[in-house]
Amino acid sequence: MAAEGGGGSSSAAAPGPSSAPQVAGGGEEVNRSFDGFEDEDDRDDNMGEMGGEGGRRRIFSKELRCMLYGYGDDRNPYTETVDFLEDLVMEFITEMTHKCMEIGRPGRVQVEDIIFLVRKQPRMYARVRELLTMNEELKKARKAFDEVKYVQGGK
Repeated sequence: MAAEGGGGSSSAAAPGPSSAPQVAGGGEEVNRSFDGFEDEDDRDDNMGEMGGEGGRRRIFSKELRCMLYGYGDDRNPYTETVDFLEDLVMEFITEMTHKCMEIGRPGRVQVEDIIFLVRKQPRMYARVRELLTMNEELKKARKAFDEVKYVQGGK
């Protein structure tokens, strides 16, 4: 992502704690401080960020920023990159939801429909199965924990 303008750092404009804006290649000022990053986190916690064209709610911004950083991008990626990725994620979720609503029981999204849609994509199918298995294991663990807590008298 860094090579595609996704917020990667370069030797000429390395991000730092200073709040002075730096000049980008096109003559535009770019604020590379971390001061604005904390403000955006606060906004994300308050029901999502309003941004992008048409004032769409940005509900995955915080998670996408963390994912980008985890995959090697800058600690504070460009807002345009995060917005673009969020648009892709929302488009994918919307398309999958519409497809699920068309198959199986019309107007309803069921786990079986999602599995049916991803059955020919081995990586996605494996991840869906893994998440479903993990969900079942968590349900069993919670149930066992609640039973032990109940037997001990609710301590």
